[in-house]
Amino acid sequence: MTQIKTLVILLALNALFACTQNPKVENEVSAKNEISYNDTPFIQEYHDGYFISDKDADNEIRSIVVDEESNVWVATASGIFRKGTNTREWMPVITGDNRGPAYSVVVNPDGAVLMGTWNGIYRFQNNILQKEEGAKPPISVICNDGIENYALGSYGIWRSNNRIWELQNYKIASSVRDAVADGKGSLFVATDVGLYHCKEGAAELYQNTDELISCYVKGVDFAPGGKIWAGVMGGVSVRKNGKLFKNLTPKEGVPSIFVNSITQSPEGVMWVGTDVGVVRYEKDGSHSLRFSKRWLTNNKVNDVAFDKDGNAWIATSKGVSAIKRTMMTLADKEENFYSQLMKKHIREPWICGVLHLDVPGDTSTWRNWDDDNDGEYTGGYLAMESFRYAATKSEDAKTKARKAFEFLKYLQTVTETEGFFARTIVPADWTEVNDANRTYTERQKADELVNDPRYKPVEQRWRKSKDGKWMWKGDTSSDEMDGHMMSYFFYYELAADEEEKVLVRNHVKKIMDELIKTNYNLVDVDGEHTRWSVWSPDQLNNDPDWSSERSLNSFELLAYLKFVGHITGDEKYENEYRRLIDEEGYLENASFLNSKNPAWQIYFDRTMEGYLFPILMRYEKDPQLKEFYQKLIEGWMANQPAGENLINNLTYAFATGNIVNVPQTIGFLKDTPQDLVDWRIDHTLREDIQIVRSPILEELQVDELPLPSERSTVRWDKNPWAATQGDPQQVREPVFWLWPYWMARYFEIIE
Repeated sequence: MTQIKTLVILLALNALFACTQNPKVENEVSAKNEISYNDTPFIQEYHDGYFISDKDADNEIRSIVVDEESNVWVATASGIFRKGTNTREWMPVITGDNRGPAYSVVVNPDGAVLMGTWNGIYRFQNNILQKEEGAKPPISVICNDGIENYALGSYGIWRSNNRIWELQNYKIASSVRDAVADGKGSLFVATDVGLYHCKEGAAELYQNTDELISCYVKGVDFAPGGKIWAGVMGGVSVRKNGKLFKNLTPKEGVPSIFVNSITQSPEGVMWVGTDVGVVRYEKDGSHSLRFSKRWLTNNKVNDVAFDKDGNAWIATSKGVSAIKRTMMTLADKEENFYSQLMKKHIREPWICGVLHLDVPGDTSTWRNWDDDNDGEYTGGYLAMESFRYAATKSEDAKTKARKAFEFLKYLQTVTETEGFFARTIVPADWTEVNDANRTYTERQKADELVNDPRYKPVEQRWRKSKDGKWMWKGDTSSDEMDGHMMSYFFYYELAADEEEKVLVRNHVKKIMDELIKTNYNLVDVDGEHTRWSVWSPDQLNNDPDWSSERSLNSFELLAYLKFVGHITGDEKYENEYRRLIDEEGYLENASFLNSKNPAWQIYFDRTMEGYLFPILMRYEKDPQLKEFYQKLIEGWMANQPAGENLINNLTYAFATGNIVNVPQTIGFLKDTPQDLVDWRIDHTLREDIQIVRSPILEELQVDELPLPSERSTVRWDKNPWAATQGDPQQVREPVFWLWPYWMARYFEIIE
C-alpha cells in the first residue's frame, strides 16, 4: 500500500467519523478544571458482622434493638441475647427452663427492655430480669408509643398500664408480624391477611389491591410527612390519610418481592428489609441497596435498629450486621488504602498483587499470591506512583516508582533472552502457584485444538531463575505488554529523571528490537510465540482465526512503535510504524476499534485501548494521523456513555486535554467501600434490575450500572456490568482506587 493510498484511507475515515465531536487537543491538561471537588468530610459506611454462636438457631435473628447505653439486644430462634458496648461476646438473657424461641425485643423510654417470647413477656430493668403476667403467650410483637406498651400474639392484643397487661377488644387475625403505635390511640398491625388500623376498640382492615399491593404484610412503620409504610409481598405500600398514596415495587428499587421489615431511621430514611438485602429510601426519593456479604452476614433481613451514633444494626437470618458510619475525606481514605497497600500487597522484589485467603472472607488467613497479570497490575501501580509524584513531588513516590520499574525490567532480565519478558516471578520455595506445570495427553490436546484453533498447550509455564532464587512464569500475553508500555509511558513522562529515562529507553528498545526480529510476535523460550502475543501481519491480516484480534492488536503495535520511536529518537521505529500503516493496512485495521463484531467484543479491550491512546495522542506529530487518532478516541469515549471506567475517563483527559465525567470520578471515589475482600456479588438474585446481554454480548449483565458499593472489588479490566462477580478467597490490591485518585489530584479535579 502506498502513501497515497494511506491518504485516501485517512480521508475516508475522516468522513466516517465526521459525526463525532473534534475538540482541540492540547499538549497539557489545564491546571484548573472548571469542575472541581473540595475535599470535605463525608460519611463512609463500613460493615461489621457478628455471630451469636456456632449454632444456627442462635443466629436466626428475628428482632433487634439498641438501648441507651449502646447495648445490642436480639431475639433469636433460641432465645434473647445481649452484647455490651466493648465486647463482641453475646450473653443469653433468659436462661434455664425459660429459655426458648423469642420473637420481639424493644426498649421503652424509661430504659426498660421488653421481650416477647414463647412463654410470655420479660422485662429487664436496673439489671433485674422479671417475667410479667397477664398476656397469654406466645408473644410475637411488642411495641410502645412513648407512653404505653402493646403486646401482640396468637391470642390477642394486650396493653400495659403500670405493668398490668390488659386484653384489648380488637378482633384481628392471629398471624401478627409487626405493629406500631402512634401515641394518639392508633395501633397499626401487620398480619398475613392485611394491615389493621386499631383505634377505640375498632379494627379496620386494609387488604384489597386498591389499599395494598397484597394482603400479606410483614412490616410496618411510620414515615415522614404523616405516611405509613407497609412492607408486603410484592413491595411496599405507602399510605397517607387512610388512603393508598403509592406503591414501591422492584421497578422502584425493591430488590425482592419478599419484604420482611420497615424501619425509619432517626434521619427519616426508610430502611426496607427484604430477602435480598436492605434498601434505603431517602427523603428525596433516591435509594441505595446493601446486600451480599460485603454488607450483610446474610441477605435475608428481618429487622433494623439504630444506635445513638446513627449506625444501623441489622437482624438477618444468619447473624447480626452493623453498617457503621465514620466521617472522612478522600485524603483520609487515600491514607487508609495506601497503608493497606504497603503493609500487605507489595511483595518482593516489588510486585503489587492480590492476597489469597485460606478461609474465604477471613482476612486473618491472608498470604501473598501470584496472578497471571502481576506485570500489568504492577504497571498500574507504577502509573499511580508516577501520578502521585507529579501531583506532590514526593520523593517517596519517586523512589517507589523506580522500584516498580526495576521489577518490570527484571521480568525481562530473569528470562535470559534478548527481549522476552515473564508474566511474574515467585520465590523458588513457594509450593503452590497458579497454573502449575503440567502435561497434556494427545487426546486433551486434540480437544483443546478443536475448541480453539489458536490454542497453545504450554506444559512448562514456570522455570527457575539462573540464581535459583525465583520461579518465573512465561507464555506472556498481549495485555501484559499493554500494561508494561502504559506504565513506562507515564513513568517516563511524569516521574523519571534523566538517568531513569535512559533506563526506560534502553529497556523498551530491547523489547521492541526483539519484536521486530521475530516479525512482531512475542516469542517464548520454546521458540514459538505465546498464545496471545501476536501482532504480525502474517496472522492479523492473513489468518482468519486471528480476525477477532486484528483491530486491537494493530492499534497496540502502532502505539508500541510510536512510544519507542519517540523516546529513543531512532528513525527505524518510525519507519516500521509507517510501513505497517502504508503497506500492511494497520491504520485501516485500527479504524474498526470502535465497531468490532459483537462476538469479538470483550470489556477488557476498552481498558487496554485506554492504556495506549495517550501515547499516540501525545507523540503523533503528523496532522492527519493525529486527527485520525483524535476521532478514534472520541468514538471510543462515546461508546462508554456511563463513564463507568475511571481509568478510561482520566487517560482520555491525559490524551486530549478534555476532562470528562467528573461526577462519576468523585462519586466512585467516595462510594467505594474500604473492604477489599472480593466478595461474591450475585445480581441475578435481585428483582429490581433486568439481566441483559449488553454492552458485551457474551456476558450476562445488569441493565443498570451498580454503584461501587454494590459491586465486587473493582479492577478496571473487569466488566462492572457483570451479573455475577467476585471471589471471596482473594483480597484485591487498592491500586484500582489510588490510581484514579492521584490522577484526579494531578488534574486538580480534587482540591
